[in-house]
Amino acid sequence: MASSKTTTENLTRAGLNLIQQALSIYDSDLRCVRVNRPFKEMFDLPENLCTPGAHFSDTIRFLAERGEYGEVGDIDEFVTSRVEQARAFEAHYMERTRANGCTISIEGNPLPQGGWVTVYTDITAIKDQEKLLRARSEELSDQLLAHTERLSQTNRELAATNAALEEAKRQLTEMEARTRMTTEMMPAHIAHVDADGYYTYSNRRLSSIIPSRPSNILGLHLSQALGDFAYGKIRPYCDKARQGEASVFEFTDDESSRRIRVAFTPDQRTGDKRGVYILSMDVTEEAQARAALAQTHKRELAAQLTSGMAHDFANLLTIILGMQSRLARMVKDAEAKELITATQSAARRGGTLLNRIAEMSGPREMRPRAVDLCRFMNDLKTLATPTLPEGVTLQTRCTDIDTPVLLDAGSLQDSLLNLILNAKDAIGKETGQITLTTKPVRDTWLEITVTDTGGGFSDDALEHALDPFFTTKGGEGSGLGLSMVYDLTKLAGGHMTLANTGNGAQITLRLPLRPAAQETTPKLVLLVEDSDGIRATVREMLTDMGHRVIEATSAEEGMALAMLEGVNFVLSDISLIGDMTGVEMLDTLKQNALKASTCLMTSLPADHPLRIDAAKRYPLIPKPFTAEDLAAFMNMDPPA
Repeated sequence: MASSKTTTENLTRAGLNLIQQALSIYDSDLRCVRVNRPFKEMFDLPENLCTPGAHFSDTIRFLAERGEYGEVGDIDEFVTSRVEQARAFEAHYMERTRANGCTISIEGNPLPQGGWVTVYTDITAIKDQEKLLRARSEELSDQLLAHTERLSQTNRELAATNAALEEAKRQLTEMEARTRMTTEMMPAHIAHVDADGYYTYSNRRLSSIIPSRPSNILGLHLSQALGDFAYGKIRPYCDKARQGEASVFEFTDDESSRRIRVAFTPDQRTGDKRGVYILSMDVTEEAQARAALAQTHKRELAAQLTSGMAHDFANLLTIILGMQSRLARMVKDAEAKELITATQSAARRGGTLLNRIAEMSGPREMRPRAVDLCRFMNDLKTLATPTLPEGVTLQTRCTDIDTPVLLDAGSLQDSLLNLILNAKDAIGKETGQITLTTKPVRDTWLEITVTDTGGGFSDDALEHALDPFFTTKGGEGSGLGLSMVYDLTKLAGGHMTLANTGNGAQITLRLPLRPAAQETTPKLVLLVEDSDGIRATVREMLTDMGHRVIEATSAEEGMALAMLEGVNFVLSDISLIGDMTGVEMLDTLKQNALKASTCLMTSLPADHPLRIDAAKRYPLIPKPFTAEDLAAFMNMDPPA
């Protein structure tokens, strides 16, 4: 295909050069598209004025300064006048005597897609013949006849040449139109720059690839069209292309956050001082898909690493937490209590770490518990303030919330810390303020608002900020922060909105307002667990809450005990000894019209099929858990 195109181009150029008349074609922007060799020779023009992209005004100025139009008073005014005539171009024919005494005819015609083609013919010999005929018409009748005959022949030759020129002009116009249409339909920017970096061709698609850039860039330098940042990214590769080395690379545009792939190909026709062909494409979505795939691979790796040890590790942590709680009640020594507290804290951190690793490979589960919200906000302020630069202050306001509410404190803390850090980045190096406001809305919603005094959201950010991998931080941002906050908020049954306040950005989280139960109603609990250590630990947690407990080690024992008079709560592990799982046991009890509330606990990884299936049908608390976690879980309203 490329060879065919090159052959056609060479044939067209050769054909135009064989025509005796001079020919020039300019586009609607008054820039040179094509001239033939007779045009350059007729007006003795330098090479740069005969190159595609040369401006019409530069050619007129050159000819005027050289005296082509005779005495010209104000050259600037003369050039401006000729440019204005060209912009309002109309078909015309005229004859003009040049400063060198030659006479030329000039015939111009507009082109359908804009611009015009002009043919210049040297008619000096014809004019001389006409003068001779007028001067000697009576004396030289024989010569007149001869001249008339030669003139007729010349006219016939001229007519034939004009016909060939018109056909060549038509074919050239059609080829140019097809080429232009094809390149402008492509979802990429195609261009050519000369050895100095000035555009000589463009398919006008730059603005669709990199927003805010101009479309009409002919004659502009790369730095003018792209901006200093983007030009700085591509310049080393462009310099290599001028030296004959092709390259393909990607960069992120700072202004639009678009990921751009660029291919540079040296122009082999231009000798040592090479121009460069440029092909650039927007590959933002492809880059996002690559990042998502990489994240998926990480999640799969985390699943492989954790699935084998998660079950046993969670069981061990549950036992450790239970034993430490029991030990804390037994000892009175303050130093020993500090060691016990530190051990419990380390065990909880181990459980949190296990859960977070598991969340990389499966859906996150909410673990609500009773939270004193005003105290939670004060603790968050203490935690976040050291991360803020000098000059940026954090304020928290908690109004009309006097009783504990059920919240997943870990998820909420992660979300608010993420929003605070984003607000800090939005303020930048300036002084500013971040404000967290918490209040109830119609006894239905808990509304948490984060405002800052930064630059606010752009229109693009307001529309896409919650999309995964969207970022305004260039290569420094992952684009996952706000989408993570959004996912956690939706998982809790709430929703999230973004807005500008006039003084900065505002993000609002609305979570279901669920007051925590102040007193626990004693229950008769059936605990089904095949691990003696875990069963003892959970039994102690339940009895400390005031519940009575009966125990079973298998699903078969559990089914027999569940139907006893007074049993109003069944808590079972999913994995049990024997042929029946805890899920199957609850399914059978439900079919037998069990009236007691039923719940499950498990140490299976979050992506385990059995756990996923169980969570769809019954309330589920993952191991390890504390007594506070279990109390909050048992006080939750059952799912509708």
